[in-house]
Amino acid sequence: MVFVKSFDNKTLILNLNPNSTTFETLKLQIERDLGIPLSLQRIFLNPRRLIGDESALIAELGVRSDSALTLHLPLFGGMQAPVPPKPRLEFLNTKPPPNYVAGLGRGATGFTTRSDIGPARAAPDLPDRSATTIGGAAAPGGIGRGRGKGGAEEEEEDEGDDKGYDENQKFDEFEGNDVGLFASAEYDEDDKEADAVWEAIDKRMDSRRKDRREARLKQEIEKYRASNPKITEQFADLKRKLCTLSAQEWDSIPEIGDYSLRNKKRRFESFVPVPDTLLEKARQEQEHVTALDPRSRAAGGTETPWAQTPVTDLTAVGEGRGTVLSLKLDRLSDSVSGLTVVDPKGYLTDLKSMKITSDAEISDIKKARLLLKSVTQTNPKHPPGWIAAARLEEVAGKIQAARQLIHKGCEECPKNEDVWLEACRLASPDEAKAVIAKGVKAISNSVKLWMQAAKLEHDDVNKSRVLRKGLEHIPDSVRLWRAVVELANEEDARLLLQRAVECCPLHVELWLALARLETYDNAKKVLNKAREKLSKEPAIWITAAKLEEANGNTAMVGKIIERGIRALQREGLVIDREAWMKEAEAAERAGSVATCQAIVHNTIGIGVEEEDRKRTWVADAEECKKRGSIETARAIYAHALTVFLTKKSIWLKAAQLEKSHGTRESLDALLRKAVTYRPQAEVLWLMGAKEKWLAGDVPAARAILQEAYAAIPNSEEIWLAAFKLEFENHEPERARMLLAKARERGGTERVWMKSAIVERELGNTGEERRLLGEGLKLFPSFFKLWLMLGQLEERFGNFEKAKEAYDSGLKHCPSCIPLWLSLSRLEEKMNGLSKARAVLTMARKKNPQNPELWLAAVRAESRHGNKKEADILMAKALQECPTSGILWAASIEMVPRPQRKTKSMDALKKCDHDPHVIAAVAKLFWHDRKVDIARTWLNRAVTLAPDIGDFWALYSKFELQHGSEENQKDVLRRCVAAEPKHGEKWQVISKAVENSHLPTEAILKKAVVALGKEESVAESSKD
Repeated sequence: MVFVKSFDNKTLILNLNPNSTTFETLKLQIERDLGIPLSLQRIFLNPRRLIGDESALIAELGVRSDSALTLHLPLFGGMQAPVPPKPRLEFLNTKPPPNYVAGLGRGATGFTTRSDIGPARAAPDLPDRSATTIGGAAAPGGIGRGRGKGGAEEEEEDEGDDKGYDENQKFDEFEGNDVGLFASAEYDEDDKEADAVWEAIDKRMDSRRKDRREARLKQEIEKYRASNPKITEQFADLKRKLCTLSAQEWDSIPEIGDYSLRNKKRRFESFVPVPDTLLEKARQEQEHVTALDPRSRAAGGTETPWAQTPVTDLTAVGEGRGTVLSLKLDRLSDSVSGLTVVDPKGYLTDLKSMKITSDAEISDIKKARLLLKSVTQTNPKHPPGWIAAARLEEVAGKIQAARQLIHKGCEECPKNEDVWLEACRLASPDEAKAVIAKGVKAISNSVKLWMQAAKLEHDDVNKSRVLRKGLEHIPDSVRLWRAVVELANEEDARLLLQRAVECCPLHVELWLALARLETYDNAKKVLNKAREKLSKEPAIWITAAKLEEANGNTAMVGKIIERGIRALQREGLVIDREAWMKEAEAAERAGSVATCQAIVHNTIGIGVEEEDRKRTWVADAEECKKRGSIETARAIYAHALTVFLTKKSIWLKAAQLEKSHGTRESLDALLRKAVTYRPQAEVLWLMGAKEKWLAGDVPAARAILQEAYAAIPNSEEIWLAAFKLEFENHEPERARMLLAKARERGGTERVWMKSAIVERELGNTGEERRLLGEGLKLFPSFFKLWLMLGQLEERFGNFEKAKEAYDSGLKHCPSCIPLWLSLSRLEEKMNGLSKARAVLTMARKKNPQNPELWLAAVRAESRHGNKKEADILMAKALQECPTSGILWAASIEMVPRPQRKTKSMDALKKCDHDPHVIAAVAKLFWHDRKVDIARTWLNRAVTLAPDIGDFWALYSKFELQHGSEENQKDVLRRCVAAEPKHGEKWQVISKAVENSHLPTEAILKKAVVALGKEESVAESSKD
């Protein structure tokens, strides 16, 4: 509720809420109740008039509930109401329309002044307030010269005088006609004070709306900038892209030149006739003279007249070089008042290393110098400013100025160690010690300054003296103790460390270093003291375990680690399994194997769920194995086997670890233990028997296989392993008996195949044929038996029977590629290329996208000289099998020598990691005499496919030609370890009857010889 007191002393009660009522709503309510127009309302609160935005709340203007407002009306120069100006003069006070030119209708022309203020227009008829008096009488002589006023105008002026004010003057909405009334009133101190009060009130009210006004102004500015962006903002994205330009692209940008015509002066060109003397001289200069000069002829034609050699101005050249040299010397020297520090021996080298500074760099240095000078002057206690200023002078080549600046910085900031370190760095070697001495005197507890002072000394005695002086001021500095101990001998170091642990009892590395220098008994005492001071430090317990192990007390190692983990857990320390495993590896590297095993045993299971233990432990062991921590991995497997006694996979991994990094005895012990807990695991029995066989202990291998047969009586693998043991050790009768028993007990197709192989070795053709026939009746879908039968008939020249065997095999095994290839080769022998071509075509129809069949067809055409047909077939093959390595390798060898590089690039794009392609590329490098690159590619091929013997033969042949004896032995050793079984040429040699018992080394040598013969035949065919 608000009370309004009107001009007739009546009070109007308005039921309004000041917090929700605007100033305009208040005025409208007063107009509705009292009938006073809005333009005549003057509302006051106490002595202050309410002035503000019409949309503002009256609560913001100071009006509260139950406030009493006063309503005033303005006086208009008398008791009469103001008369509005006549309509004919209203347009003079309004804004003219756009592009309005006064008098244009009567033929006048607008003009523009020098200030470019726009078209001329008539000035509004404003009243001259200074000529108006309170009584409204005009000053005499107010009428201008010229034509006198008419009668009507005189009557209007008299009427104005009677009214007391001018009707035509501009009406002031705020003061009404009060300006005319009080224009001659005196402006005293009360008026000044009142204006000051009102101005303060206006400012206060304005500040309350400042935030909204500034927010609106900011929004308008942002909107304007969004619609009218600056040129720099328009190109901001392009500027950001400049960071992607390379140096070459930046240099290729053309320089900006002035191509305007106004800056190009027209040169007056005049053409005059060339004199004959000039033409004659030009002709003589271009004329070739074949005769010798008379003066030269007198000397035998061996001397050149001096007049024909142009003389160079040597004086000018010398002056120019002197100027350049003086500039460089000025740059190099840091002379002050004639003193220089240029190195007399190395100044020529320094001159060559000088970089010529551009004008832009000099300008940047000057700007930076001014900026840093301002920084150091305005805030002299700011150390980075002095350091930056000194470094700027150093970059500019003024080392003496840099020293002076940093000296001032030391004076202004004596308690900052960075300033002193910079001053020491910039000082000459002779002055550096004096500078750092001042620094440590100013900041005696700075470790950096003491370390720098020690670095400046050249012998260990002086360095130790400086460091001990620093320890007098900073006895708890671990860094200083460590540095002084490193310089001391063993006895002094022990004494120093005893003092160090007293001053720094909470640093474990000092305790451990002292324990390492003490005797066994004293070391235990030191570690006990360290454990009292640092009860949460695991390194102390680990060091104690290492100490016991080093002194032969291995039984105490596990107890110490176990006790230490319990003590740490009581102290609330979380046992980090990964950190302890790293400690175990570190102990292994230090030679403390028992400590490593104890750590693994006590911490490997911490934080691992029960169902994840096997997977986690095996992964940990493999990671340790990769990092070379064999003992740690062995300890992990040993602990895992105590938990998982019957897990065959863990036993196998542990056995592989022992086989790779252990001894035969440790492997045999592990396998014996493994078959005790897993007697049904064939692979463990077989691994044990094989290791005994490789060690040369055949009876022990037989005994292991007998035990395995007793444990697993119906295991075919054990039967075949026993057969192989006897067969390889030249005991065919034993092998035959074993296979006969296996066949009686219902052996599989492998048993029948091995039986036929034994008979073939012994030369019993009839028995071999009988076994193959019986085996094919039992296992007609086993292609190897059909293949062996066909090969048997081929060996004895029975081509028709061999063909029948192959055809029968293909009826039962139509997808067997070796049968198709054998049949095609047989048809080629019997009936020529056409029949072999038909067989291969049929094979490709039944087995599409098979690269071996395509390669056989290509080689068949090549053997008969049909190069064009072979190329066509190769193209079709690569279309059907684009990722086949054997096809790409063959295509590389088929193309002419100049095209092989391109073909090899295409092959590598299609199958980058195929060993056949890699071997073919290695051959190219080999033929180009790029030995190192060829060796790298061959090594990559045998790494990718170690089971293919052809690559080993190629690698061995290469090393025999270009490698050292060590490389040759390395290839042979790796081949024997890999035991290759496949390969086109390798299988032909290894499966020959006469080579059945040859070791891998002998087969490799025969394969190398076969490769050499094949290459010689290929070269002779080309010739």
